[in-house]
Order: sequence, then C-alpha cells, then structure tokens
Amino acid sequence: MRTDDRGPDLRHHGDAEVRDDGAALVDLAVNVRSDTPPQWLRARIAGSLSSLAAYPDGRAARAAVAARHGLPDGHVLLTAGAAEAFVLLARALGVRRPVVVHPQFTEPEAALRDAGHTVERVLLRPRDGFRLDPAAVPEDADLVVIGNPTNPTSVLHPAGVIGWLARPGRYLVVDEAFMDAVPGEREALAGRTDVPGLIVLRSLTKTWGLAGLRIGYVLAAPEIVTALERAQPLWPVSTPALIAAEACMTPQALAEAGHAAHRVAADRAHLVAGLTALADRGVSVTGPAEGPFVLVRVPGAAAVRRRLRDLGYAVRRGDTFPGLGEDWIRLAVRDRPTTDAFLTALSAALP
Repeated sequence: MRTDDRGPDLRHHGDAEVRDDGAALVDLAVNVRSDTPPQWLRARIAGSLSSLAAYPDGRAARAAVAARHGLPDGHVLLTAGAAEAFVLLARALGVRRPVVVHPQFTEPEAALRDAGHTVERVLLRPRDGFRLDPAAVPEDADLVVIGNPTNPTSVLHPAGVIGWLARPGRYLVVDEAFMDAVPGEREALAGRTDVPGLIVLRSLTKTWGLAGLRIGYVLAAPEIVTALERAQPLWPVSTPALIAAEACMTPQALAEAGHAAHRVAADRAHLVAGLTALADRGVSVTGPAEGPFVLVRVPGAAAVRRRLRDLGYAVRRGDTFPGLGEDWIRLAVRDRPTTDAFLTALSAALP
C-alpha cells in the first residue's frame, strides 16, 4: 500500500520513554546494547581528550572504516551518527520522487520532509510478516530508503531482494545501523560496489553504546560521498568520535562485536519464547526477529505500557511508526534475568 499521509509523530524516539520521570525505569525502549561502551573503548576515548585543542582529523578513522569493508577511502564518509547522514541525503541529492519503505526508523522521512521533499510511503503489511515486495515500490522513484534489519520490525530482508530495487537513475539507501548485531552480518550490502546507486548507512551507536558520542558512516560511490561531504559543516565529527570509530574497526573489536551478536541472538530467542507463552492472552511476536529488538502486538498496548511503567519498565510505543497502530510495542533484547523479570511484569500488566 502507498500513501503520502504524514500520520504519526516522526520525531518520537525510544529515548523519550526514559527521560525525566522514566530515567529510573528498566530500559527496554532504547536499542543500545546494555553494559556498553566496554572499558577498553572508554579508555581509548578518554585518551583522546588531551588532543582536543587540535581540529579533528578524520583521515585515520576513514581509512580504518574503508579497510574494514574492503573499499578505497573515497567510498567512506564519516558522520555525526547515522541521523546526520539522513539529513545530508535529504539536502544534497536532487531527487524528485523519494520513497520510504515503512514501518522503519522515521528519521529518513522526517529529514526529507524538512528539506522540502514530498515523501511517498510504501507500507509493508503485518499479514506478510512485513516482508519487502519490490514491486510495491514505484518504478519512477529516484530515491528509496529501507532498513535492514528493519527497526522496529526486526525483519532481515534478503540482500538479493533489496538489490532488486536498484536501477540506474535511482539512489538505493539501505540503513544497516543494526547489521553488526546479526551474526555473520548475513544479507549485508556494505562493501558492495556492483549495485547501482547503493548508499549504505552504518552506526556505531547500537553495538558499542555510543549514542552520546554521535558516530556513524556512509558507504557509497565516490561521487555520492563528495556530494554529501559538501553538505556537511566543517569538522562534523569530533576527535573522540573519530578515535572511537578507528578503535571499533580493529580485528579484536570486530571479533567482540561478533560474539555480542551471538549473545544477542540467544537472549532474543529467550525473550521470544517467553512472549510466545503469552499467546493465549493476545500477545503475538513478529518473526523471525533478527535484530536486537522485537516487535510485539499486544491488545490495549497503550494501557499495558502505562501499567508497565508503574511496574518499573519502559518499552517503545509502536504507534509513531507509519504502518503500525496503537496495539504495537517494540522491546529491546536484554539479558535473561532482566527479560524474566520483565515477562513477569508484562503478564501482570496484560488485561
């Protein structure tokens, strides 16, 4: 289904659930891995503080990201988080018919609208498991945005299916902010140079717990990178963020992220099993989930969320995502003790 209706609040994000009076709640609303950043990464960032008098120099971090993905340096643009990349795309690319595949992270559409674009939505359907049908995307769309794995559905689309969206004269933007939480990063398009118009966005926020530092990057053809870079302010990424990016590209860091992805997968399976046990009370889980979060349909979700807050838990409301409604919530994957305590609270909160 396609629509250009603005609908939900595109500026609402999970951190709103744990600000102010939510700060003391157990956080299942924000998709940042718990107990991060690790101590070794904190030490690397802290060590950069002695060089703050100098202007940031991103060359080493850019080279490290390029090497990690097997690309020349000119294919990489470092950004102040993936969110900045969406703003750059909206401002720098002269597109006429942008399309965003929903439900997904809402910042791409918000950035496009703020830049004066009329945005068309392709809404994936619950009865199809929120799976991508490339035929649903208008043939003359010259920019298409899709997440993989998609926030909030946790669906991992096959790389080949996403690739069907590529064609000459179209930018294909794939948000892979959560791909490093998928064991083996299967279905990743990062590093591919054979897909026309491909732009891949990555974030170091989620796996490494760097939301407050703001660091991400874009992988694209050099001419696209140059166009985006011209839209950036000078020195857009701070020295501590550059040091973090370089540190997270080492073989040791990548191995640690890989182990974390397997732990997340096991913890997610435990969460899904517990939620499935509540099926007789109307709880249903979108699956198979592949990200560090799950999308859940719960009858009377707004009231359930309020009861969960009273019981000490914050979850992400789903009705601010186009294509979802008031009966949806998103849950971040946490360790098993936290999940078990949450499932007990959820059982008490259900009608």
